[in-house]
Amino acid sequence: MPRGLRSQLPLRVLLLLLLPLPPPPLAGALELHDPAGPAEAAEEPGSGPAWPSFPFRDLRRWARAAGALSRRYWALFCCRVWPETCSLDKEAPAGAQGWSLPLVGQQYLDILTTWYCSFQDCCDHGDCRVSNNFTGLQSDLSVRLHGQHLAGELVLTTVRSYLELPRPDKALALSFHGWSGTGKNFVARLLAENLYRDGLRSDCVKVFITMMHFPHPKYVDLYKEQLTEQVRKTQEHCHQTLFIFDEAEKLHPGLLEALGPHLERQVLENHKAESPRTIFLFLSNLGGNVINEVVLGLLKAGWSREDITMEHLGSGLQAEIVASTDSGFGHSRLVKENLIDFFVPFLPLEYRHVRLCARDAFLSQELPYTEEALDEIAKMMVYVPKEEQLFSSQGCKSVSQRINYFLP
Repeated sequence: MPRGLRSQLPLRVLLLLLLPLPPPPLAGALELHDPAGPAEAAEEPGSGPAWPSFPFRDLRRWARAAGALSRRYWALFCCRVWPETCSLDKEAPAGAQGWSLPLVGQQYLDILTTWYCSFQDCCDHGDCRVSNNFTGLQSDLSVRLHGQHLAGELVLTTVRSYLELPRPDKALALSFHGWSGTGKNFVARLLAENLYRDGLRSDCVKVFITMMHFPHPKYVDLYKEQLTEQVRKTQEHCHQTLFIFDEAEKLHPGLLEALGPHLERQVLENHKAESPRTIFLFLSNLGGNVINEVVLGLLKAGWSREDITMEHLGSGLQAEIVASTDSGFGHSRLVKENLIDFFVPFLPLEYRHVRLCARDAFLSQELPYTEEALDEIAKMMVYVPKEEQLFSSQGCKSVSQRINYFLP
């Protein structure tokens, strides 16, 4: 229940009192089921003429209609001042989209909403739900993200620097690369949770999964139109936006081309107006093999994992992406014209990192665990290369499901 909603019952009563009752039903204009049925108005034999019963039936109809209308107004009111309830309350979304309110009722709703929001924290657009909690982001990346010191530092630094710019002239584009299960989606979720009060549910955050949203190449022209329109509408609604593209290596070249203009530098005409801020995240398995090879070589040479820097990985990762023949991502203008600001490597995870992921899975569900259980879960994973057995082939993927084997 949103902030203080339980204490808003007096407000709900006020809302009901302020709303006008619906007019008496006209013939053919209001079809409400009468549970009493037609027999209630009939005369009983020998009882004489019956009193007309239609005023009482009409009264019941008016009462039911008024109650239904007040519930509709209440749901619409909640959607205005507590937008997050719309996705939780089944009645609210339908009302927000399908109810046709009388003009006078709409005026009452506007007046009441303005009055309430004059002393409460309301939200009627996307920007007021931007939080930009960099302290929380830093904490999450250092505590909840395991084995990714490079990605954590690079993401925190670049995102904070970009969002603190007074007048950015370009969208920030980050491309996450690494094996499955190394934390790319997790970092994207942490960004959404700390930059927006509603996280991934925010109207200012849009997630696209390539094979789900753009599955058929023959419809690429339609997808391009829909994607461009979605980006435009979201940027109009929100001053700060976040677009996440999962499975980016599978994006059709036409879609990558359509995204190009949104990542280019823009000419700022009005020097006084605040510039919009847009972040694009591209999540991909491209380059995972070269990242693993470099890390393995450094570890075998005696390097500490935490001493690995972008200098060790940056040029090799980008060269691998460009040379890939399995994807058009490296051949797109996003890469060729340097529209991607940073290629972020996600390192392969080791046994100790899988144990930490298992521990977090227990803690997230408030379940007890033992050190033996963490070891058993970590041992269930497959490790590569065959000789060294250093890296989990799935990272931490499926770890949260494996804790079910150890529940009492």
